[in-house]
Amino acid sequence: MHSTTSPLNPVSRAEALQRLASEELDVLVIGAGVTGAGCALDAVTRGLKVGLVEARDFAAGTSSRSTKLFHGGLRYLEQLNFHLVFEALKERQLALTKLAPHLAKPVPFIYPLSKPAFDRAYAGLGIGVYDLMGAGRGVPAHLRHLGRRKTLESFPSANRDALTGSIKFYEGQVDDARHTMMIARTAAHYGAVCASSTRVTGFIREADHVAGVRVKDLESGEDFEIRAKQTINAAGVWIDEIQQMLGGRGQFRVRASKGVHVVIPRNRINSSTGVITRTEKSLLFIVPWGSHWIIGTTDTDWDLDLAHPAASEADIDYILDHANTLLADPLTREDVVGVYAGLRPLLAGEEDSTSKLSREHAVASPVRGLTMIAGGKYTTYRIMAKDAVDAVVHDLDQVVPKSCTEDVPLLGADGYQALWNGRHNLAERVSLRVGQVEHLLNRYGSLVGELFALVEQRPELAQPLDSAPEYLKVEAFYAASHEGALHLDDILARRTRISIETWDRGAAAAVEVADLVAPVLGWTTDDIAREVEHYHSRVAAERESQHQPDDLSADAARLGAPDVRMGKRLA
Repeated sequence: MHSTTSPLNPVSRAEALQRLASEELDVLVIGAGVTGAGCALDAVTRGLKVGLVEARDFAAGTSSRSTKLFHGGLRYLEQLNFHLVFEALKERQLALTKLAPHLAKPVPFIYPLSKPAFDRAYAGLGIGVYDLMGAGRGVPAHLRHLGRRKTLESFPSANRDALTGSIKFYEGQVDDARHTMMIARTAAHYGAVCASSTRVTGFIREADHVAGVRVKDLESGEDFEIRAKQTINAAGVWIDEIQQMLGGRGQFRVRASKGVHVVIPRNRINSSTGVITRTEKSLLFIVPWGSHWIIGTTDTDWDLDLAHPAASEADIDYILDHANTLLADPLTREDVVGVYAGLRPLLAGEEDSTSKLSREHAVASPVRGLTMIAGGKYTTYRIMAKDAVDAVVHDLDQVVPKSCTEDVPLLGADGYQALWNGRHNLAERVSLRVGQVEHLLNRYGSLVGELFALVEQRPELAQPLDSAPEYLKVEAFYAASHEGALHLDDILARRTRISIETWDRGAAAAVEVADLVAPVLGWTTDDIAREVEHYHSRVAAERESQHQPDDLSADAARLGAPDVRMGKRLA
């Protein structure tokens, strides 16, 4: 099923695996989080022959569990790290205006003030510098100082005693998992060979250099080798684990810092803007997210299971307690619809506290033929990718052009604005409500035509999912036919956000979606039953972990559910 946009699906994956096993690549990238996907796109658009392998799903780790902002990094301003702020603001502008306007949007925020004069001067100066550095870069410029009355007008749920006014400014928001998947799809579109569920098990060593990797296809259980002139390790928090396959530590160490977020219904907080405030450790964000709010985050050391970091009761209480200092009507555990935990891969230095570790990235080559990229932040993924690919091209015996990703919009970006302007006519033409067409445009951009084509063949796909009516059935189907989803988890947690946006965490949707995608993924009735059971046990284990008092017991509870990729047909 070839189309002009290189769908990712079981057919294209089988072709990719065959090519990976039989052709020598210029560059192989390990890890399809935002940095790895970015490396694949950067390298392939320089004319190199590129492969991208991922042990689980695109964005399965840190890149689907962020605060979902493209932000300039207010906290770096306090550390007087102007270079990082400026770089991030430039990347935010690129994402919002050129590279991914269908996926990234400007969102207004307020920074509430509690101590009148000092607070306003201090915060105003900081946000003023921030504003000035990014003035007009993709978001409405010019911060505004709001007095108490205006602040309460825009944030009626505010605890009136806790604030004297606020500063209003803009940030960029993005659905991180969809954005990462779309970078990988764009890389595939330009010729990169992409395969998820493909785990690296070791390196191929020749004399003094790395000549590729050994991998296991986690869907079939088969082992094979991939040969590459250069390999980039972009495995994030797993970078050390992969370094150890070479028999030793690399040149830098990554420490995992856990960030937890909770999701609550939109009607629980009455505010027309998001809210950012300081806590004793870092920043607290209350971010509008469709019909919900996302509130986070925590910043604590994590040295337990990397694949499934667990949120404990203490994490959830910490977030609610800090949010409640701002709210007149306090949130309780009963208000929490969804919870997710992610791990930031921080470059470990001498600092004790993870909130002080570097958010900057580093590139190193511990052995010839292998380059590692670590650290950084979601917003600057493109710079990280460029730096990593710059490092590997030195060792390729050919002239390689400079990075051009600044001028390569992601799939769905081209023509998005025109479709958005004509969304009322489009809705009429495809017999959907305008709100539904807006939802689709902001998730697929100009690729919506591919979804409408599926609906034309199967009109019932235009119906909303019974158990998650904000999504249409065609979206679940398309996740498997075009977006590389191989398991229910991929669809419910990353292609859509049903796992954190529905009260039952997607348990009912699992049954409905499994039947929809079974024909695309070649599932038998046994496969369907196993997938649903796996998803239900994942939900049960997560719920259980969130009632545990601390990390150790939360981790033990979360590990009660096996990973679907590990448990599949691997005798």
